[in-house]
Amino acid sequence: MQRKILYLLSTAAFSWGAWAQAPAGGALVQQYGCLNCHNVEQKVVGPAYKAVSEKYRNDHEAASIALAKKIKAGGAGNWGRIPMPPHPNVSDDDAKQIVAWILSL
Repeated sequence: MQRKILYLLSTAAFSWGAWAQAPAGGALVQQYGCLNCHNVEQKVVGPAYKAVSEKYRNDHEAASIALAKKIKAGGAGNWGRIPMPPHPNVSDDDAKQIVAWILSL
């Protein structure tokens, strides 16, 4: 458990400079605490954002709608057994900006 906490802290500190200059969606993932479970390059608890972008590379339009809904409603099964909890506090507009940013990676 301590290793996981140290890994998360070091990953967040290493990535801080990039997030400070990220487009709106990148800033929003920081604001909403998404980095507690996700990372751009590597799987943490949830999938890496680049893996999500790659998976939906050929279906950005449909994926953007589905992923924005998944951010708000939560879900499980697409990336393993650990469910993503719902985030109803994320506005529809913010969810769309987050997804657009993820799919741009």
